Amino acid sequence: MAVSDSVPCPDCGAPAEWHGVQVLLGDDSLRWDTETVCGECGSATAACGTELPGEMRERLLAEHGATELRLGSSVDRVAVMRVLRRSLGLGLGEARAVRDRGYGGTLPEVELLARRLRVVGVGAVAVAGAGR
Repeated sequence: MAVSDSVPCPDCGAPAEWHGVQVLLGDDSLRWDTETVCGECGSATAACGTELPGEMRERLLAEHGATELRLGSSVDRVAVMRVLRRSLGLGLGEARAVRDRGYGGTLPEVELLARRLRVVGVGAVAVAGAGR
């Protein structure tokens, strides 16, 4: 999932190209990368990490819409709660609320959660664009 924008160059202030991406890797981990390149002064910066910065997450959601987690009709509620609590760091009440009302996020975030649920036998899919 990628976004692009024009931002002020941190070195000279001229408009620079900014690109950001969040991906779900084969080892079931999330990663984000950004790059800023200024055509005026040639400055270039790159950054990466695992915990998606809030501003970048908001940009991804604004451009692509939220992806929703959808659970199968008959699911093991205890398994769902266990995965939600472990994956999202939620308390019991918070996990119950997410289970009952749903969860939305970026496509890579929700797909990772759906994969973790499928591993424990819960039918789960990530539905892109459902939050638009």
